[in-house]
Amino acid sequence: MKFMTIGSAEPLNIKREGTMKNYMKRGLLAAAFFAAGLSPAAAETVLKVSNFLPPNHTWQHALEAWSEELKAKTNGELSLEIFPAGQLGPPPRQYQIVTNGLADMAIILYSATPGRFPLTELAGLPLTSPSEGNSSEIMSRRLTELAPEYLAQEHPDTKILWMAVTPPLKLSTTTVDVTKPEDIKGLRVRYAGKTFQEILETFGASPMNIGPAETVDALSKGVADGAMFPFEATKSFNLGPIVHYTLEPGLASAPFGLVMSQAVYDGLSPELQKAIDETVGPERAAAFGKSWDEGEADGRQYMVDNGVKIETLSGDQLTPFREAVAPIIKASIASVDDSGKPGSAFYEAYTK
Repeated sequence: MKFMTIGSAEPLNIKREGTMKNYMKRGLLAAAFFAAGLSPAAAETVLKVSNFLPPNHTWQHALEAWSEELKAKTNGELSLEIFPAGQLGPPPRQYQIVTNGLADMAIILYSATPGRFPLTELAGLPLTSPSEGNSSEIMSRRLTELAPEYLAQEHPDTKILWMAVTPPLKLSTTTVDVTKPEDIKGLRVRYAGKTFQEILETFGASPMNIGPAETVDALSKGVADGAMFPFEATKSFNLGPIVHYTLEPGLASAPFGLVMSQAVYDGLSPELQKAIDETVGPERAAAFGKSWDEGEADGRQYMVDNGVKIETLSGDQLTPFREAVAPIIKASIASVDDSGKPGSAFYEAYTK
């Protein structure tokens, strides 16, 4: 976080070295404002945000819009400085980037750190969603609603601002039209995290750890036979001309979270804290999820426009898929319960 005085040529960078030192430095800064004949309201607080995703991603657009909203609500006193494309570190490091003080906020991809956030990860189990539906709007709102009761404890030293759950990741393939579990057997598939690896192994596929940007090359060269992405990402990474089939609904979603350093939040004025509190939470999560759903619809149309055949399964057609992944769900919940955390209670609350 940095503070800038109106008319100052250089920003005064303040490194966080513990909450008490933070308060002392801010107190000295406030005293300097008064000595200069300025009020604390003349200072601009800029919060540093780490985003490992590319600049054209939904998360980046959402953060930019939120920054403008915060500026408007605080008369320019509070804004965000966003660092996209992993400038401050890779996906597995995002939580530590905040707790170590390298950034004030960061986007967390929970599949990037398997086992670190076991309760949160349950939202990414196969074919798992609230009974109301599996849109990102519904799932993101529900997960954010449950965060204070169930998830806050596994996010120490941070404040959860909102959670987001991707539209379910679909299996897109180059040569095989998948309509039943046995069609997946033997396929080499790019996956995104431990849960997706387990799903593919259950169906007899060979999971391949391929970076998103390298997926098109792997598919076009025949190194991989398929990949798991939301429709939005198939457009971002231009899979349309390469794959020929996609299975929907998706087999699992990926939960994300936006977290903020608790020490930084506590050091803000009550007015700035209020501005944050009024623009985060379940409603923000739902709005973010809705934008993700809109991007998903656009991505689906992109696949159709590229001649991709989309197999849409429902009802009894999904039963063999549900039966195949049921052991993964049962074992994952039991593992969390056995660790002393309320895995069953959380899963029931999320899916009801």
